This record gives sequence, structure tokens and C-alpha cells, in this order.
Amino acid sequence: MLRKNIYKWHRVSSLIIAIPVLLWAVSGFLHPIMTNIRPQVVTQGIAPAVIDSGKVKVSLQAALQQNKVDSIYSFRFIHIDTNWFYQVKTVVDDELQYYSALTGKRLKKGDVLYAQYLARLFLEGPPHAHDLGKHTPATDAPATHDCCDAATSCVLYNPTGAGVEDVTRVTDFDKEYKSINRLLPVYKVAFNREDGIRIYVETGQSRFALAVDNKRAAFTQFFTLVHTFGWLSFLGVGRLWVEALLCALAFITTLMGLYIFFITKTKKANGNSVVKARRNHRYTALVASLFTLMFTFSGAWHALDKVNGEVEEVHTALPAIAVTAIHDSLPALQAVVQQPITNLGLVQLQNKWCWQVYTASKGKAPAGGKDLMKEMKAAPAQVCYVDAASYRLYPQAEQQYAKSLAGYFTGYDTADITSVTLVTAFNEEYNFADKRLPVWRVQYKRNKGERVYVETGSAVLAKQITDKDLYQGYSFALLHKHHFMDFAGKAWRDASTLFWVFVQIVMVVMGLVLYFRWRNKKR
Repeated sequence: MLRKNIYKWHRVSSLIIAIPVLLWAVSGFLHPIMTNIRPQVVTQGIAPAVIDSGKVKVSLQAALQQNKVDSIYSFRFIHIDTNWFYQVKTVVDDELQYYSALTGKRLKKGDVLYAQYLARLFLEGPPHAHDLGKHTPATDAPATHDCCDAATSCVLYNPTGAGVEDVTRVTDFDKEYKSINRLLPVYKVAFNREDGIRIYVETGQSRFALAVDNKRAAFTQFFTLVHTFGWLSFLGVGRLWVEALLCALAFITTLMGLYIFFITKTKKANGNSVVKARRNHRYTALVASLFTLMFTFSGAWHALDKVNGEVEEVHTALPAIAVTAIHDSLPALQAVVQQPITNLGLVQLQNKWCWQVYTASKGKAPAGGKDLMKEMKAAPAQVCYVDAASYRLYPQAEQQYAKSLAGYFTGYDTADITSVTLVTAFNEEYNFADKRLPVWRVQYKRNKGERVYVETGSAVLAKQITDKDLYQGYSFALLHKHHFMDFAGKAWRDASTLFWVFVQIVMVVMGLVLYFRWRNKKR
């Protein structure tokens, strides 16, 4: 009786999940292909340039006072062509503001201009040496020759490459720029090309976020609709419950199929089309079953985990500082660190303000990440911390600042920390989906080994997880995305995914052939 019922239950449940499994398999088959036909950009990283002290004639404090700015959250140096600016996050402005380091003048629509400058660098590469400085006044040029105008001209009237069609500030994740991209706010810079390419950039860290063209957008939309059931988005969280239930049903159906396989014998076809179809389905299903169980189990767990919500906010720890308290001197800092300086920041450490000083790497300078998805690592930053009042170096301050940020985000004491580690490469726990590198991993002995990943350069909480989150992450990475093949490289991992997803398609097709032949015979 049980055997007969299991046959019936297996048949009914198979019909229910056949189409969903086919949709998952077809879209899953396309996913590795999609990741390998990404829009081509020249680079995803920009090598840090040494600050040209000859172009820094006005201090940060003077530039801010000149523009009647009372307090700020953060600042750093950026350059457009050979024009240097202070990029400032003020207390009153939502967008970043830009002030010339040569004259102190504010660069109008500076964030929009810098976004376009970055997007073109990522898409087409840096300008040739003979093109640098064409829009830049000499260091001793009169004030009438404005470096802000030169920077604006450099961006808006660039004669090379494709023109910019549109620039949009993105402050929330949407259908094209999804939460998997993590970085916010960003700018979407659309270029006037046949492929409709859009480059997303994070101006606050001069960082590449995403490249999308019309082909990639179509793939993404198809994957969203078919694989993650985007067509059920009107259900809200209900969409995830539907996914989880169908995955669970597919998992149970597979177990019932395995039970049937091992308690029955394979008959010889002898010209019987139904027996032949059953034989074909039995063996293809047996081969596919392990990976069916892997895909459905990890998929159900992943969907249920997302019921609690995805990462939508970017958390930062940036206390405000009064402009009157800023006493910056690039030559003085240069004398302290004794190395070429590539950038500066102001951070609070042990209740004191410190200069966060980035210096050029010894030897050959890093070229910047060409493709983070392939390289999966980033060079560690060369950074030191200098007391803003005494101009004395802090020993091991980068690690101390990481602990301070972690304490701010968690509310835990330093005494609860069990380990602090610099992470320069993606791994099973902190993977490519987390986007930011390098980061510091700070682990606590509280809350099931809670650990946080912090990016000291931006004072951002990059990730916060416990052992429970880690198990789900491992399940999805290893069982669903085949990261157990990482030892062989991305190409072999993609090949493994493609093969076993294709086997799922064959299994379902064979099962449907069996069902229709069985039904026709009953008639």
C-alpha cells in the first residue's frame, strides 16, 4: 500500500514541480554564461596617484572657511585630470562637495562631474600621457585661469570615446542595480553607444560598482523573472515562501524517487515505450539526484533566510568635526611619514582626531584591480595614523581603528574581541557578493561568535554575521553555486554548474516523456 501511494505521490508532486524546476534549471544554466559575457571595461580599479603638492596651495580649513562650511563628516583628495580637489562630506549637504586645492573655489556639480570622469576611466582607461593637463592651468597661473573650469571642460568636452548620455544619482537599490551590489550611493553614467552601456560608480571611494549593457540587462531581467520568481513580486515576502515550498517539494519528490528506484527492479523494454521511458527516467534521475537534492535544499534555505530581509542600508561611523578644529598641513604630514602621500582622511581614534595617511607602496605601485571577479583579491592599503594635534605617529593604529569601528557597529567592548584579521581576498565567509576589499575581520566571543567586517577607508560596516548566517552562506555557496570547485578555478566551477544543471533539464524532460506515455497508454 505504501509503495503504491509513493508512486502516486511522486507522480503528482513531479507534475507540480516540473515547470518550476525547468525554469530554475534553464535560468541557472544561463547564469554562468551571463557572468562570462559581462560588458567589457578596461579596468575596475584605479591606481592611487601621489598628491601633487605643487597643486595644493590652499589648506582644507581655508577652503572650507572660504565656502562658509562649519563642520564636516569626512574628506579626502581626488583629482580630475591633473586638477586636485578636496572631496568633502559636509554636515548639511547630501551630495559630496568638491573644493579646489589650488584656489579653494567650489566645483559646481562636482560629484556629477567626478562620476563621469571615473566612469570614463573604468570604461576606456586613463588618458594618454600627452593628453594630461591640456585643460589644467599652470601652478603659477593667475586666478582668472580657473582649475574648476579646467576640470569641468575636461569632463564635459572630452573629444575621445563615447559621449555621456545621462547621469543619475542612485540612493536605493532597484531592478537594475540590485542589493547584491551592496554599494550606495552610486552614480549611473549612461554612455551614448549602441550597446547602451551604463557604468555605476561610487564617487566616495573612486570605486567601480557595476557595468550593464542592454544584453546584460536583458539577461538579468530574465534571471530575475524566471529563477527568483520576480513575476510574483506583488506577493512581497510571499514570493520567497512560494520558492521555499516548491524547493522543499522538489527535495521530497527526489527522495521519493530514490526510494522507488531502490525498492523496484528495472524491467527490460522489449519494445514497450512506457517501460523504455521509465528506464531512461530512472537512470537519468539517479545520476541527477544528488545535485537535485543539493540545489533544492540550499535554494529553500536561501529563500527562507531572505524572508527576514536583505541588506538594504549602508552603515557608516563618521562623527562630525568642526572646521575650526582642522589644522592641516601637507608638508608637515609628509615630514612625519617620510613617504609619498596618495591620500588623507580624518578619523576619530581613542577620542582623538587623527590624520589617516595613505602612502605610495614601496617598489612598483599596484595597478588597481583589472577585474575583481577574476582576481578575487586586492592589495592591502599602505596607511598610517598621525595625531592631528601633536603630529605624532600612532603604532598599529589601523588595527585599533578597525576595533573601534567594530565596537561602534556592535556596541560590544574591546575585551569581547577574540581576533582581528586583515582580509585582502574573498573567501567562503566573506565572498565576492560583499564587494569591498580590503577589510578587517573582527570576531567576538558573544552572540554565537559574531564577527563584523569593516572598511577603514570609508568607515563602513561591510558585513555582520554569526555562525547561523555562515551555515546558510556555506550551504548556498557550496551546494547551489558549486564553490566546492573553487580549487580548480572559475572556469571549472562554471563547467560543473552547467553540466549538472543540464542533467536536471534532461531528468525533468525524461520524466515528462514517461508521464505522457503512461497516460496515453491508460487511455
